[in-house]
Amino acid sequence: MGKLYLVATPIGNLEDVSLRALRILQEVHMVACEDTRHTQLLLRKHEIRAKHLTSYTEFNHRRKAAELIGQLDRGWDVALVTDAGTPGLSDPGEQLVSAAVAAGHEVVSVPGPAAAISALVASGLPTREFTFVGFPEKKSGARRREIAKLLGEGRTAVLYESPFRVADLLADVAAVAPDARVAVARELTKVHEEIVRGTAADLAARYAALRPKGEITVVVAPAKNAGEHARGEERGPS
Repeated sequence: MGKLYLVATPIGNLEDVSLRALRILQEVHMVACEDTRHTQLLLRKHEIRAKHLTSYTEFNHRRKAAELIGQLDRGWDVALVTDAGTPGLSDPGEQLVSAAVAAGHEVVSVPGPAAAISALVASGLPTREFTFVGFPEKKSGARRREIAKLLGEGRTAVLYESPFRVADLLADVAAVAPDARVAVARELTKVHEEIVRGTAADLAARYAALRPKGEITVVVAPAKNAGEHARGEERGPS
């Protein structure tokens, strides 16, 4: 019976990969990748010999999961990687893990970089209790209800967002709780890494006129007086 390894890869800086991750990538029979070309660059940089690489994405994961379980059944060890970070967070790796567990295969996490955790600990916001959301709702009304619910729970929230929608997200956070504390982390571990901190209202105004580039993680914590406002937004008008 083969093992499924969930191997975290760098989110930007190529030095952020563990010795264990490199050993596993060297030893497994197959690597399932978000983008085989991107993963090949990482393997070549670390002089890891040619592997059986296969694409595993949100577009083909239903078909590919069955194929990969078949490889595990024949005794092959398979490593799952994404282009950046830890597989299984806001990506279709979740479905493959579930299928592997159901088929009786051992699933092994090889921990490493995750943009959500990197942004959270550098945000300056409370880290004792937090909620990881992944990508929020795309429509403003649903997104505001989601934000209100999160802030009403009193925990810090960590969200991923496209640079094309981050201004809309911040505008909705400001509409729900203008004094909420926010950190916008961009291009983490890369040359142009940036973390901008302020209130939701301040950052909504900043990004309304500025379209950032690169990967973005948004960390939001309620202001001390934001709980009742958020709960009121969640309930809506009476």
